[in-house]
Amino acid sequence: MLALIRVIFILFYFLLINFILIVVCLARPFHRDNVHFAGKLYSSVVFFLGLKIELRIPPSVVQGGPFVFIANHQNSYDLLTICAAAQKGTVTVGKKSLKWIPIFGWVYWLSGNIMIDRKDSGKAQDTLQGAVKKIQNRKLSVWFFPEGTRSYGRGLLPFKSGAFRLAKACNEPIVTIAASNLHNKIKLNRWDNGTLLIEASEPQLMDSSKGTKAWVNYFHQQMSEQITKLDAEIAQRNA
Repeated sequence: MLALIRVIFILFYFLLINFILIVVCLARPFHRDNVHFAGKLYSSVVFFLGLKIELRIPPSVVQGGPFVFIANHQNSYDLLTICAAAQKGTVTVGKKSLKWIPIFGWVYWLSGNIMIDRKDSGKAQDTLQGAVKKIQNRKLSVWFFPEGTRSYGRGLLPFKSGAFRLAKACNEPIVTIAASNLHNKIKLNRWDNGTLLIEASEPQLMDSSKGTKAWVNYFHQQMSEQITKLDAEIAQRNA
């Protein structure tokens, strides 16, 4: 019964949120802070899921930028959880096909996110070059899920290189955004689904000390260690 009530309530609340976002995005289409505003609204849904979010963002990230943010991508709940860490002046990189999804896709497009055609590597490359210009001209940060797909409990998947090539091209620091394990954590029939820890690292510039592939491996290891630490903290709290 609790699950049914939650699903119905969240559905109407989610529609209300998207209505608000459409109004805001139509009033200020492609504004630099639309994604930040959307992240705050979407993450408010977790209260009704019985989940608490504990966000840890260092002052250097809140006050600085532009950055290239890279985050772990666990499941579809990421839309409501890790999005809470989206900072002002941030846009994401997503599939071009998303804009055809009714309501959510329209919000995604009007929020000013960068949309790429992953099936056409040439167009995707042109889009990434366009992202470099956006970062430099509008001082925007860009958010990536470098795994390229949801992990669904398989651990941190290998990273694709797009985010790192972009960071190198625009010479902006990378910030890792790590969320503790969310796989099978949310049970709709359970009142309290615990706490999700989300932590941002200090910004780090990709200098000439390593090649791109070595940097990819370095940040993968760093994020893996972040997640392990956060999971251990959650386990200790629950012990």
